Amino acid sequence: MTAHVRRDQQRVFWRLIRQGCGRKEAARRVGFSGEAGKRWFREAGGMSPLSLVEPASGRKLNILEREQILAGMNAGRSIRQIARELGRQPSTVLRELRRNMDHQRYRRRSTAGFAAQPPWNYSPHRAQLRADRQAGRPKTAKLAANPRLRDQVQDRLQHNHSPEQIARRLVADFPDDAEMRVSHETIYQSLYVQGRGALNREPTRHLRTGRGVRKPHRRAAARQPRIKDMVSISDRPPEAEDRAVPGHWEGDLLVGKESKSAIGTLVERKTRFVLLLHLPDSHGPLAVQQAMITKMSQLPEMLRQTLTWDQGIEMANHAQIAAATDLDIYFCDPHSPWQRGTNENTNGLLRQYFPKGTDLSFWGPGYLDSVAAELNNRPRKTLGWRTPAEALDQLLSNPTNPPSVAMTA
Repeated sequence: MTAHVRRDQQRVFWRLIRQGCGRKEAARRVGFSGEAGKRWFREAGGMSPLSLVEPASGRKLNILEREQILAGMNAGRSIRQIARELGRQPSTVLRELRRNMDHQRYRRRSTAGFAAQPPWNYSPHRAQLRADRQAGRPKTAKLAANPRLRDQVQDRLQHNHSPEQIARRLVADFPDDAEMRVSHETIYQSLYVQGRGALNREPTRHLRTGRGVRKPHRRAAARQPRIKDMVSISDRPPEAEDRAVPGHWEGDLLVGKESKSAIGTLVERKTRFVLLLHLPDSHGPLAVQQAMITKMSQLPEMLRQTLTWDQGIEMANHAQIAAATDLDIYFCDPHSPWQRGTNENTNGLLRQYFPKGTDLSFWGPGYLDSVAAELNNRPRKTLGWRTPAEALDQLLSNPTNPPSVAMTA
């Protein structure tokens, strides 16, 4: 952050980030532009500086308290009265004034009032800037000060070792050398925070995430649901969970190049029967709603029980879909793809036909139906080497006419 940003403003900015506020909005709330917030976040590598991790400690005065000191002085209150209002010791207020007032005009008696001596040579903001400058105690990063340790970390990062793996392995590889110790958090700090003088950000591409900045972890309470009135997967009926009866589906989007195109994927949990949604122009809520209603309405009523989806915004119109198709729709917990394990596995199979990084809008509905038919007629180990089409047909007690149910066959 630039020098004219006060430390209390910096703390508020990073506190808002941890609470789930966007970078631009957090900057605006502390009185700066959205572009400034983006720059601060980028320069810090997505990580709050260590000196700002917590709000201002009880040991140090902040700008609001300094402003209250000045207000108390102008009101003629004594140091003890001001300290009592702040919940501080009188010595804390006294020390603050000694550091930041003209000593020739300042009276040392802590119980004396100030009304007889204005105007005061005390500026809360000037005092805060002085405190900020003194609080900065630059320390050479451990990896910058130890070239041998830095080279070891750099080399292992190049071999795609994670920071935690490196930190643990160094202990085993150099058991008698205390200088060859570093925590995984120190490695992350050196990678993400500019000006640490140790590692540049180039090795971040070897991290599993490949990110150049750290993504802030919001508290669970700060996460706001993106979809209104969604029902959690924890409320899904037991028969859907144990695959006892057909009609319970899992769904997702198979996303194409630069997330500009997509195909909707639906798989029935008991039989692994697959349906594909054609989304040629958009994969927003309205497009998904229309494609879902069109496809699911072709199924018999007994095959329209529940649908489980992740919390993608494409399902914002879930209430309209449920009303039109008679489906009960449930949503997985955030970042929990295993809760749609059948669908995740199916999407993996579909990548054979629709590779990552390709434009999926190129494929028409006829080709999507032929791909679904091929999957539905592929023997599956989990079905005792029957095909999904055969399994579904058997459940419907209509083995002679599978196409009547398997629209894509």
